[in-house]
Amino acid sequence: MSEDTLRFYLDEHVDVEIARQLNRLGIDTITVQALETQGEDDPVQLQMATELGRVLCTMDSDYVDLAAEGAQHAGIVFIPSEHSEIGVVVRFLDLMARVFTDDEARNHVVYVSRLD
Repeated sequence: MSEDTLRFYLDEHVDVEIARQLNRLGIDTITVQALETQGEDDPVQLQMATELGRVLCTMDSDYVDLAAEGAQHAGIVFIPSEHSEIGVVVRFLDLMARVFTDDEARNHVVYVSRLD
């Protein structure tokens, strides 16, 4: 993976196994559990992800609302419950990391969908 490869920040609603699998694929991914920031308010989590230059991955639609209200961010990936299977999310984020640049992800909300 190149230096411009997306890096991800998984909030507390996203299974940590997704981070493990992405990291095994060489995609730099951290979790709120690893950072010990569980329970922080959504704006704080979004700001932290943004300051770290990481795309925030979440199942919490409040982040989509924050983006719609004009919050600046490094990117948000919204994972609807119907597409929350670990394999679906890993395949989607792996593909996203390969085709999006940091600039393309910045201030965009992307919705996970099945790839099959």
